[in-house]
Amino acid sequence: MSACRFVLMFAGFVGLSAGGFAAEPPVTRPPNIIHILADDLGYDEIGCYGAKDVKTPNLDRLAKEGMKFTSFYSPAPACSASRCAILTGCYAERLGLPIVLWPHSKVGLHENEVTIAELLKTKGYATSLIGKWHLGCQAQFLPNRHGFDHSFCIPYANDHEPESTSWINIPGNKDWRPPPMPLYRNGELVEEPADLPALPLRFTQEAIKFIKEHQDQPFFMHLAPIETHTPWFVSPRFMGVSQRGPYGDAIESLDWTIGQVLSTVFHLGLQDNTLIVFSSDNGPLTKLNPNTFELYRKYAQVDESRTHLLRGSKGTMWEGGVRVCCLMRWPGKIPAGSECQELAAGFDLYPTFAKVAGAEMPQDRKFDGKDILPLMTAQPSAKTPHNYFYYYQNFRLGAVRSGNWKLFFPPTPPGQKGKAGFAPAKPELYDLETDVAETKNVATDHADVVERLTVVARQAREDIGDSASSMTGKNRREPGKVEP
Repeated sequence: MSACRFVLMFAGFVGLSAGGFAAEPPVTRPPNIIHILADDLGYDEIGCYGAKDVKTPNLDRLAKEGMKFTSFYSPAPACSASRCAILTGCYAERLGLPIVLWPHSKVGLHENEVTIAELLKTKGYATSLIGKWHLGCQAQFLPNRHGFDHSFCIPYANDHEPESTSWINIPGNKDWRPPPMPLYRNGELVEEPADLPALPLRFTQEAIKFIKEHQDQPFFMHLAPIETHTPWFVSPRFMGVSQRGPYGDAIESLDWTIGQVLSTVFHLGLQDNTLIVFSSDNGPLTKLNPNTFELYRKYAQVDESRTHLLRGSKGTMWEGGVRVCCLMRWPGKIPAGSECQELAAGFDLYPTFAKVAGAEMPQDRKFDGKDILPLMTAQPSAKTPHNYFYYYQNFRLGAVRSGNWKLFFPPTPPGQKGKAGFAPAKPELYDLETDVAETKNVATDHADVVERLTVVARQAREDIGDSASSMTGKNRREPGKVEP
């Protein structure tokens, strides 16, 4: 029996014409698709996932009227790599782009990669990217060069500002500082520096405008709000409204944006033919970053005493780094009040969006994402399409999941590799069905599982690569590069 539980909330009927013949079914267009991608939002930071000290009525409404996924993964524990995977359907390592991109980075998304926006355009979709891009800041990498008809965005994270001292720690950058934060519209610079506290509201207004202007044709909107990424700047109306300080204010500001998008969709009568997906790009911050705290103070203050359901955080390959909240709403297709416990991941949205739009997947390249429409629609006995899921970070394979088992490869301590007598740490095994917080290593009790997943890990290294094993991978592609 499928782990996607549901209750049907509708009934259908067939209308008859006056002459007694069945009426011709109306010609329907492909569904509109809205993907809202939160930034650094933890698995248990919103109401429907257990948060008690923030109010998220609009996100909770998505759960009530749609499906909540409890085993949904970001394909990477950091911003650029996860966004790359979501928009291309591939592990960022496969595309040679698993690093966080900075203002000085000379690489970005390759022009030969086919984003989901480009694919949906072949079916007549209007496409929009609003919020944070983070896949290359040079002109050749911006969203208007990757299938987005319309864009209004900052090119990288909102803490990449010239005042930050974090640049000192980057090799070769001791005396370098980034430019003022740029804001682009359709590839053209419109503001520098961007007014960061005003951007959440402006991005919301831009999203509403795009929906209204394209209500008469199918559209795809990738809305990537920034307020839950440090600094947690919001407009004055949201300051001090939550019980969790500036970070809680940012979550409630994000929830308000969800409500505005929902209200617009309903006001225009598009609610029954619009698929809305909400997810996060990776897990939350749980440790204070001294550099960002020095610059932003309370807007980067992390409560390190706070406990979370999952172990780890952004930047780690524990569950807390990559298992994220995901909500989907599509009336008549996704059962209201349903929950899916099957494994799915951010790069699955690519083939799934293609399927619901009737677009053909490119046949000349390898993808990692799978169609999860059977899970979304709670088809009988629907199971995850993934035999295995790989946890990657910056070319390093950190873990492998198969069913309820997760084989974790501890990282090499700094400066230890290559030393006389050094031996890599033994893999650790966790049963995520009974121990989602990863508290008990059961490797010694299940040597057969360790052996099996070790073979699976070797296959991943041969396919995609692994820096810890000095393997490049035979199916890795090149990123885009700025010509000298």
